[in-house]
Amino acid sequence: MQYFNINSGTTVSPPSRLVRVLGLATAAAFALTACGAASSEQASPSTASTSVAAVDKTAALVVHNAWVKAASSGMTAAFGEIENSSDRPIQVVAARSSAAGEVQLHETKPDANGAMMMSEVKGGFTIPAHGTLTLEPGANHLMFMGVMSALKPGDDVTVTLEFADVSTFEFKAPVKDFAGANESYSHGTK
Repeated sequence: MQYFNINSGTTVSPPSRLVRVLGLATAAAFALTACGAASSEQASPSTASTSVAAVDKTAALVVHNAWVKAASSGMTAAFGEIENSSDRPIQVVAARSSAAGEVQLHETKPDANGAMMMSEVKGGFTIPAHGTLTLEPGANHLMFMGVMSALKPGDDVTVTLEFADVSTFEFKAPVKDFAGANESYSHGTK
């Protein structure tokens, strides 16, 4: 009997009986060791669930089309799409970057006079299960406050997202020239 190995694109013979038995024995020993280690640890339930959530989140998130608006100082913003392929919504509660003294989660919406105003979003952004959070000029974005040094086109900026379960996710975004995204900033928060 022959099998087709999808990874290598070659035809292979099945493993011998001895190889199969040794493989099963190794898997059983690993499973017993893992079960024994879990039962002997004194970890709190919240610690255990946070670790699992962090691993799942890293595998579930993909950032597409990320970029940061070029700036010589002051404020700028990061944009892109954050895709969540998991079965659960993910709550982004904060962000940080060494490129700025502070990074806030912002939304842009009209004020009472119809002028577009940016303000910090309390509680953060929700990335829906099997959905995407879009960060774009004139809408939700990551606001860089107190830019540390000039961000020039072609530079890369590292951004770390922080989640409600205290796990994090890091991605890089290139700096680009962009004439838009000049909304006013409302220091009030909702």
